[in-house]
Amino acid sequence: MKKRFFAAALSVAMVGTLLSGCSISTTSTPENDAAGTTAAAGETAAAETTTASQDLKGREEITLWFWGAEPYAQEAMQRILADKYNSSQDKYKLAIEFRPSVDTDMSTALAANQGPDIVYGSGPSFVMPLVEAGKLEPLDTYSEQYGWSERILKPFYESGTVNGKLYSLISGVSTMGVFYNKKVLADNGWEVPKTIEDMEKIMDDALAKGLYASVTGNKGWKPVNENYASVFLTHVAGPETMYKCLTGEEKWNNPNVTAAIEKSKEWWDKGYLAGDDYVNLNFSESLQLLSDEKAPFFIGPSIAFQWAASFFTGDKTENIAFIPFPSTETVPNETYTLGASCTLSINANVSQEHKDEAAKIIDMMFQPEFMQEMTTAWPGYWGTPLKDLNTIDTSKMGYLSQSFVDVVKNISAAVDKGNFGYYDNVFFPASTQQSMVNIEDVWYDTVPVSEYLDKIDKDFAEALAKGLVPPIPEPAMN
Repeated sequence: MKKRFFAAALSVAMVGTLLSGCSISTTSTPENDAAGTTAAAGETAAAETTTASQDLKGREEITLWFWGAEPYAQEAMQRILADKYNSSQDKYKLAIEFRPSVDTDMSTALAANQGPDIVYGSGPSFVMPLVEAGKLEPLDTYSEQYGWSERILKPFYESGTVNGKLYSLISGVSTMGVFYNKKVLADNGWEVPKTIEDMEKIMDDALAKGLYASVTGNKGWKPVNENYASVFLTHVAGPETMYKCLTGEEKWNNPNVTAAIEKSKEWWDKGYLAGDDYVNLNFSESLQLLSDEKAPFFIGPSIAFQWAASFFTGDKTENIAFIPFPSTETVPNETYTLGASCTLSINANVSQEHKDEAAKIIDMMFQPEFMQEMTTAWPGYWGTPLKDLNTIDTSKMGYLSQSFVDVVKNISAAVDKGNFGYYDNVFFPASTQQSMVNIEDVWYDTVPVSEYLDKIDKDFAEALAKGLVPPIPEPAMN
């Protein structure tokens, strides 16, 4: 019975998340990449990196599978993580494999009691069925050993627990917000929007001038849809309402959630979401349009900093900036939707020695030094959810890396105040996350809002009864 559930649950959980960075087709050049090499994230062949400067023959391998990151990002992980770990002792070597199909590969391997020592995941919703099937090692002993619960922001730490036990750690903070072109706003006399009404006025003016209102699209990657679902649930329905829905205190087909879904459809109908080109644009093309001053806004995840460097170059480098989604009547404060770039877990079916080494490597990735070095080389991805980011030195970082660290610090401050909402790949069960991806059924008038939310309510209640909903941190209540 468990095996049948595992297979069925994974068929839903395999819907990746855009915030994971996995399977996004785009290109990137880092700010400090002297070679200037670029490659599509989905085109990098799965390959094991090795440490050329060291003699690692005869050592046991500790394995980590990762998504098919660009060459500059692979080099950064090898140099900053693998080489440092390999130099720290003489018994093991960390072997990183970059796999464009990592989610599918991981689930297939774990189902057969195989796979890498360190388990990459696209978010807690991906992790849940793996825990249910007994494929992941509880991390509580390691958490006590390394002090993870004291160092990591509570909402992110607790999202990796299942029935009170820790199984995963979110290794990168992400949020949904608004990238904007500073020059486009200045040239048109537009102020940075502080409210949703401000933003809608700018988008109306942009359309009247022949510009896009905003640019992002789901070309080749339908889960882009869930970005908008999460944004409107946070900022129109509001964190308090969503907390009650996610804890089973309130039904999903309530007036506030209905208003949020209807607002997303209003934006769709008005052409705010790149109009007819929504289905023809991916992140790469959208960022190019933003750089070329064809739109004031790019609505998307903060991890897009890692690709912006391909398009905001030379005298355009500092044209781009990021803000949280503007205030609404429901959410007047600076509020962030809490998302994750990825999670890290340990394979339950490897030796104890390998589990111990895997935990040691994961701990290396939760040090401020690691975030600082990785963000310098690879802006936008490694926003480690640490409580204390005061030791992060941005003085030698490029503009985009500095901007990303500022965003992560702002998220941390908002979490302390309780000003946060819930991104679906972190806090929603897999079936509800899939419904967020399918929000286009509402946009295209295929399904009425009421029917859409009735289905979500039914599916969520079943997931909640099965214990498939991650722990939900309580936001500040109005």
